[in-house]
This record gives sequence, structure tokens and C-alpha cells, in this order.
Amino acid sequence: MVYHKTKQEAFQAAQKATMEAKEWHDHLVRDQADYGYQLAHLRQEVNEAFAQIENALEVASETQRIQLEKFRNDLQAIVDEVNQHE
Repeated sequence: MVYHKTKQEAFQAAQKATMEAKEWHDHLVRDQADYGYQLAHLRQEVNEAFAQIENALEVASETQRIQLEKFRNDLQAIVDEVNQHE
């Protein structure tokens, strides 16, 4: 993970990582042969997004902080859903 020095760079990295995790979640197909691979990759994407959010929170403005908390809640919902189906 790259450390982002500016508020905007850190926020954009967290936003991008969250969107990528959501995209992997949206395309997760439980009954496909490569479900295990898909799930492992989704977990990697979610962990990266959580890390980017934590990084961004260190330098975020109040407005960015509110959005970053929403990103974190969205990711937690993905984790909860995946864990529920295991």
C-alpha cells in the first residue's frame, strides 16, 4: 500500500479501493467452480480498502471523514454478508 500525503490523494485511494471491492462483491458467483478464488480475491480487496480508509482518515477533512465512514460501513456490510453465507 502506498502512503498518500495529501488529503485528496488519500481520499481518492480509499474511494477507488472501496469501489473495486464493491465491484468484486457484485460479481461474486457462489456456484461457480472458481468461487474460492473469487472469495479470496474479494477478501484481499476488502482488506486493502479498509487499509486505504484508515490511511485517509489520518489526514481527512471533516467532509471526507463522513464519506470515509460510509465507505467503511459499506465494506463491513460486504464482510457481514459474505460471512453469513459461509
